Amino acid sequence: MVRSSEDLSWLDGLNEAQHRAVTFGEGPLLVVAGAGSGKTRTLAYRVAYLIHQGVDPGQILLLTFTRRAAQEMLRRAGSIVTRSTHAVNRVWGGTFHAISNRILRRYVKLLGLRRDFTVLDQSDAADLINLIRQELDLASKEKRFPRKQTCLDIYSRTVNGREELPAVLHRYFPWCEDWERDLRRLFARYVSRKQERNVLDYDDLLLYWAKLVTDEAVAAELGGQFGHILVDEYQDTNPLQAQILRGMRTTSDNVMAVGDDAQSIYGFRAATVRNMLDFPKQFPGTTVIKLEENYRSVKPILETTNRLISEAKEQYAKELRTTRGDGETPKLVLCTEETQQDDYVIERVLTHFEQGIPLREQAVLFRASHLSATLEVELTRRNIPYHKYGGLRFLEAAHIKDVLAILRILENPRDEMAWFRIVQLFDGIGPATAEKIIRHVFERQFDPRSIRDYPAPPASRRQMTEFADLLDDLLKGKAPPPAAQVERIRKMYDPLMQRIYENPGSRLRDLGSLEQIATGYASRQKFLVDLQLDPPTSTSDLAGPPMIDEDWLVLSTIHSAKGCEWDVVFLVHAADGFLPSDMACGSPEEIEEERRLTYVAMTRARNFLYVTHPLRYFHTWTSFTDRYTFVQRSRFLTDYVVDSMETLSLARESDTEISTAGQPGRDIGAEIRGMWEEDFSPPPEVL
Repeated sequence: MVRSSEDLSWLDGLNEAQHRAVTFGEGPLLVVAGAGSGKTRTLAYRVAYLIHQGVDPGQILLLTFTRRAAQEMLRRAGSIVTRSTHAVNRVWGGTFHAISNRILRRYVKLLGLRRDFTVLDQSDAADLINLIRQELDLASKEKRFPRKQTCLDIYSRTVNGREELPAVLHRYFPWCEDWERDLRRLFARYVSRKQERNVLDYDDLLLYWAKLVTDEAVAAELGGQFGHILVDEYQDTNPLQAQILRGMRTTSDNVMAVGDDAQSIYGFRAATVRNMLDFPKQFPGTTVIKLEENYRSVKPILETTNRLISEAKEQYAKELRTTRGDGETPKLVLCTEETQQDDYVIERVLTHFEQGIPLREQAVLFRASHLSATLEVELTRRNIPYHKYGGLRFLEAAHIKDVLAILRILENPRDEMAWFRIVQLFDGIGPATAEKIIRHVFERQFDPRSIRDYPAPPASRRQMTEFADLLDDLLKGKAPPPAAQVERIRKMYDPLMQRIYENPGSRLRDLGSLEQIATGYASRQKFLVDLQLDPPTSTSDLAGPPMIDEDWLVLSTIHSAKGCEWDVVFLVHAADGFLPSDMACGSPEEIEEERRLTYVAMTRARNFLYVTHPLRYFHTWTSFTDRYTFVQRSRFLTDYVVDSMETLSLARESDTEISTAGQPGRDIGAEIRGMWEEDFSPPPEVL
């Protein structure tokens, strides 16, 4: 490493632990970065420091979990030292999946792929599974075969978790164990079909990369190219990603992993906290540096969250210290029922708004999306604007998927699922006819323009001709820029969409947004890859910063809130059965992840934290029991944790205290036991 003589005064703003991590020398490094401790800053400074010290930017690999995170880190790195502003553009920064896409296209011959392969999103992968499921006649069995999404979840868990299928079925899908043999047939056909059609799913991107680095020559080549590997959010990696990382470090052990084991919350995606806990074993000689200065939360909030996570069973012990002063004590608010919880949350939101805190600096967090239903109704009734995160994503909208399917056909005519999607948009064409059309194209050397020759049903003849004209326009000569391609597709597609779907106005605006996104790309392949691997979560993601008069309350699942922070946070439904979820209590590992999820929610707060607990919930699903049930406070809010909070009770005394009404001295329990005695005589009042 060649050291620069340039001034290093820009490092002076780092605290001692951050400085040690940024200026670390050679070898494996694990940075345990507590919530709000400046891990993004540390990674950005590390990139800048390496470049400053003479490391070729093209030999730095920065792996993150969103493209935006990588862009933000590289932007910061470029602004730290002038000479690295342009150099950072050569850093390999992006998600595991995006970096894999770049690497795999260099080794397509070794992998048995074509360079123009396309990537299936989750819904397309599930549809392909379903198609094969029907071909194998698995859907017609007397005992119901698992549905397409369950099959895909089993497949994905097996691949990413590096577990055998029987173990995955036994632990996570016990109701599917009887189908092991048929599932193997299904997955074998699924893999073969993807290879025949030159498509990969998300899991393949990691699996092919992992297979690549088992080849000694390739591992040596990639290891030589990347002298330094930096990984963000390491607690959220799965076993397959950890295997990739180990395979990339056969010629050098310069790897820096940054994360917080206390924020490992993606077990449902096969992520495991073990990757972080076992990092020193997997990379011998690891140096561990802890970032324990919290720059986010006031002292009382930090004390409560420290207490909560201190009760975790296994962790890197750390005690976060705040650089901020005292503030308000977190509130534990006991409510009679959900409606009272909603009223309290809205009242406090409006109070803070009047105190000068914008709505968008306040967030209501919950374990599952449906838990905000009654609150949304009340917010709407009171005309309080809100944005909800964790719902339908932009690319999951049918009209967006239609346009992207046409682009995928242009990029890879073998993409069977894209063909299935498009041809069934035409009048009079169902699955059987669609299959014949696709076979017609495939038998003609996969030339998409050959669809013109297919004898289409009368109802769809004009639409098929227009589609063939579109393909011909975009395939002849040099391909126009992606934005121009989207514009040309819309001339054919917009009238079709308005006949098929409801709410055409909002859909047209979405397509306009898609066209706008495309203006930033020079190639169709790059446009498709970026959208598939790191899509915008909603149309609001496509807009710029909010105008000064734009404001809205944030509603979010806890998972979607990770990485964010707000001045005011409300954690609602802090009751057993909701937090932890009753669907995630099957093992000690699941319960520990739910504890970490609670910790993540509470550490999003900068100045004010409210945790609300309704004592009872009303039910409409049965008329044979009482209309409501009582629930217990979340098991993670132990007396030790609650002692650091201020408890407010809005509940009526009749809901929180034992009643003393009734006949004194009466033993109802004895009366009930006596019902089964031969000489039982019921008291007069129950005759």
